[in-house]
Parts: sequence; structure tokens; C-alpha cells
Amino acid sequence: MRELRSCVPVALGVLAVVWLPLMVETAQGQSARIDQVRSPEQADSVEVVHRDLAYRPESAAGIAGFERCRLDLACPRDSSGFATVVWFHGGGLSKGNRELPGSLRGRGVAVAGAGYRLHPDVQSPVYIEDAAAAVAWVLKNIEQYGGDPRRVVVAGHSAGGYLTMMVGLDARWLEPHGLTPDRLAGLAPLSGQAITHFTIRKEREIAQTQPVIDDLAPLFHVKKTASPVLLVTGDREKELLGRYEENAYLWRMFREVEHADVELHELQGYDHGEMAEPAFPLVLKFVKRVTARKQGE
Repeated sequence: MRELRSCVPVALGVLAVVWLPLMVETAQGQSARIDQVRSPEQADSVEVVHRDLAYRPESAAGIAGFERCRLDLACPRDSSGFATVVWFHGGGLSKGNRELPGSLRGRGVAVAGAGYRLHPDVQSPVYIEDAAAAVAWVLKNIEQYGGDPRRVVVAGHSAGGYLTMMVGLDARWLEPHGLTPDRLAGLAPLSGQAITHFTIRKEREIAQTQPVIDDLAPLFHVKKTASPVLLVTGDREKELLGRYEENAYLWRMFREVEHADVELHELQGYDHGEMAEPAFPLVLKFVKRVTARKQGE
């Protein structure tokens, strides 16, 4: 009998969205497009979306390659003290673009969809450095947009899940920004690689079937004091090579060090690419739970 299996059936509707583009000045004084987003399923829900915000000073200066170091930020309108999800896209560290997942929006939380530089234009650990810079920007700036910097959760799918764990578990990446991972309310990697990422192994000419756990593996940084962790994968028989098993091992090691708040879900019937959408309700539930406790601090 399989253990640690959570089957989450989800019925997802298609949301009709009305976009009303405007132009305003952001808190940093740079021009950004603002969109009001209304969903007919939540008629009272209104968002303000700030586009193309530079999270590295170099990107504002136009240095080559840093155009990817930007994020889009969707915030609840007429609200304050809200939680924020920093979201990293997937794509094997070699493709993909920043995104604001629709299933995370209009739920009373902000979503910051961050881009990062990609292989082969850069190599490790640049991907992690960019992700850490994006998280640091949100922690330092979200209050200007109405959010609570104590209520920030980092999440992502696939490569984005890997970046989520590296930034949230290995303190050296936030350290240059004067921050520590314990500032984060939680980590929610969806089908992230727990061993050293396959693209990083490719850079080192290591075979894809050769697992590596070194200082660029989330498993290397398991500790009791880590922020709350939500691990979600697709069906182990449909996932990428070893992805469920890596996450199950990560879950077990967190339990071995007596981490107080780690959970693992395996979504039956969903492959690697399909599993993110049915995982979003789990993410939102997790965000609500782990950020609620921060309000009283």
C-alpha cells in the first residue's frame, strides 16, 4: 500500500476576466501598467497589477541579461496587511517566463511572479542568486503596496520549486540582502527537485540518472528550524524521473530532524506538467494557515 498519498479532486472553472489597463507611478517612481482585474465568480474582488518591476538595480541600468530580473505583482485593491506568494515559474532552469497563476489570484493574497536568468546564458548558482534577489525585493518592498512583510510565502513549480527550496533552506542566498530564510512564513514547492537540479548536473557533465546531493541540493539543507514546508508532486508513476521519491525522502528527513510543520501530497492521476493546477488549492490553504499565525506576532 502506498503511503503519503493525497488525492485532491478539483473542479476548475474558466474565469472570464475583464482588463482595464491604466498607467500610474509605482512606489519606486517608475512607470508601470496597472490592471484592474474582475472575476464574475468574485464580483467584489479587484486587483491592482504592477508590471515589469525591476528587483535588481542592474536591471534598471539596462545591463545585458538582467531584463529577466523583473517581476509582476498582483495585489488586492483597497486592502492592507495581506499575505504574498512569491511565485517562480518552471522550465528546467532553461526556459519559461514569469507568470501570475490565475488560480492564486482573487483570493485575498498578493502574487509576485518573478523571472530569472536561464541556462545556457548563465550557469549555477546565478539562477538561485536571482531568485533570492526577487524574494528579498518582496520582503523589503511589499509593505509599500499594502502587504505584510511577515506574511510572505515562496512557491513555484518544477524548477521554480527547486529555487523555492534553495532560497528558503540555504541561508547564504538571502544573506547578501541582509535577510535570513526565517523571515519567510512558508515554502510551497510543487514538484521541485530535492537533489541537485538536473540542469546543474548537466553543466557538470553528470548523467541524468546519477543522483547528486551536494550544497546545491535542497536535501543538503534540511533543518529543524526551517519555515513550514508544503511538498506536492504528481503521481509517482507519471512524474519526472524520481520526483515523487525525492520529495518523499525530503519529507522523511524533515521528520527525522523533528521539523514541526512539513506535509507531503501526491496527486494521483496527474503528471509533472498537469499537477500544478490541482495543487493550487493546497497552496492557498497552506498560505492561509501559515500566514495567519504571523498576524499576531
